Amino acid sequence: MSTRIDKSWLVLESIENAEHDRCVDLFRRPGGSFGFEVFRRDVEDAGLWTAIAYHSGAAYGSREAALAAAVAAVSWLAEALTVRQGNEPGR
Repeated sequence: MSTRIDKSWLVLESIENAEHDRCVDLFRRPGGSFGFEVFRRDVEDAGLWTAIAYHSGAAYGSREAALAAAVAAVSWLAEALTVRQGNEPGR
């Protein structure tokens, strides 16, 4: 876990890219605000997730607002969400 994700924050969702080497975590803070952070996982880091951006300091009023900001900030995220929706049960 990154030092940019406080242990008191609840990670609601982790969304990985197709290569499974990048990830966006959406989280909720105890005070009710939401946020996100971007991570990478590389061989030289022994497969550990490492934060690569400084988005976790921003606060949003809803999960949807945090996700919209993440989609705007992370170039691969919209495609990952589209692919994931196509793989949901019942589709």
